[in-house]
Amino acid sequence: MQRIAFPHLGIVLSSVPRGFEVGSLYVALYGVMIALAMGGGIALAMWTAKRTGQDPEEYLNFSMVAMVLCVLGARAYYVAFSWDYYREHPLQILNLRGGGLAIYGGVLTGILVVIVFCRIRRLQTWQFLDTAAAGLALGQAIGRWGNFFNREVFGGYTDSLTAMELPLEAVYAGDVTREMREHSRMVDGIEMIRVHPTFLYESLWNLGVMTLLLLVTFKVSRRLAGDVFCLYLIGYGLGRFWIEGIRTDRLLIAGTDLAVSQVLSAVLVLIGIGLLLDRHLGAVGRRR
Repeated sequence: MQRIAFPHLGIVLSSVPRGFEVGSLYVALYGVMIALAMGGGIALAMWTAKRTGQDPEEYLNFSMVAMVLCVLGARAYYVAFSWDYYREHPLQILNLRGGGLAIYGGVLTGILVVIVFCRIRRLQTWQFLDTAAAGLALGQAIGRWGNFFNREVFGGYTDSLTAMELPLEAVYAGDVTREMREHSRMVDGIEMIRVHPTFLYESLWNLGVMTLLLLVTFKVSRRLAGDVFCLYLIGYGLGRFWIEGIRTDRLLIAGTDLAVSQVLSAVLVLIGIGLLLDRHLGAVGRRR
């Protein structure tokens, strides 16, 4: 059954496929959304570069290298923290169609690639990170919809206004909680569960972060290079910390109940705040 619904919003999508066929080739919509995310993020970064007097081609050149490396970084991060499964199924490491890209792995890889790229091209690293930040947030907002088509990255049971209804048979059994099963209902002979659409929460949150970053970029004149990127770390980190706490498919630190992404989110928020304070207080001191 391909039905996905938001019952309290009156939205019922009777047929939501995971992909489609072009001749003999099967195209997963998860991959399509990741491609759109990359394209949208690059386009926004190039537009921002042009508006701020930079060469947009540098961002296109960067993207040609970063796209491949960031996907590999996102996959490596996911595999590393799901090693109990992949140790027993090593061939599945190469199966990207089934999902399994950790955004934080891609983000961290991207930051490293920016640093190396800017040194080679003799560009200002902070300015480059500022310019790319809004595009990164947009890409993350678009990419999350790949999880929608894959019926993954959802939260625990809820009957709130935004509750999303999924066929139990269409989701990974390990992500289903006892509470979801207890509150399931039958629709046309199919057992349906209600969950938090955390992919949607994060997508909307990232659009908000993107809007804030663009406003600061174009409306705030008294800022230091790097401020926009620091705001990205804080804004995205706060949202991800909250949303990760709702999800049922969290990657945990081995031997603990701590979610890797929550810990990393907290660290990035603290780094963002620390960098802002250090650089602005230092600037005040230098003016004195």
